[in-house]
Amino acid sequence: MLACLGLFSFCKKKNKVVQDNIAYQNVNITLYPNDPLYFKLQSPGGWVYINGGVNGIIVYRKTTTNSSADFVAIERTSTYLPEDPNARVKVQADNFTLKDTISGSKWQIFDGGLISGPASQNLRLYNAVFDGNNTLTIRN
Repeated sequence: MLACLGLFSFCKKKNKVVQDNIAYQNVNITLYPNDPLYFKLQSPGGWVYINGGVNGIIVYRKTTTNSSADFVAIERTSTYLPEDPNARVKVQADNFTLKDTISGSKWQIFDGGLISGPASQNLRLYNAVFDGNNTLTIRN
């Protein structure tokens, strides 16, 4: 039995790796928060949608300490309906809550933590590293 499990683990297709029930998509993005395109990211509480990930990414500025922890990058794919491209997470009018457009599940913008379901998992976070000057790198 153990040999069979080992055999199946080697047969996974590389592009079908699943993490936290969302399909894997390579992410390697560089943003410049001081660029006028990203003016909303120049102060705490600012956020923007960007292309990337599986269904888009939300970039949120938590602080302006000019440290690597100033930003968070959150996958927009709902953890409740990850196969449904219409189940996309949107920032709500309060600029604090993220909501799945199909299930109504809610998460916090500052860390992707689940507020209410039917979803039972946090949103996927990407590594967001700010150099303290003008370069934000988002990777998985």
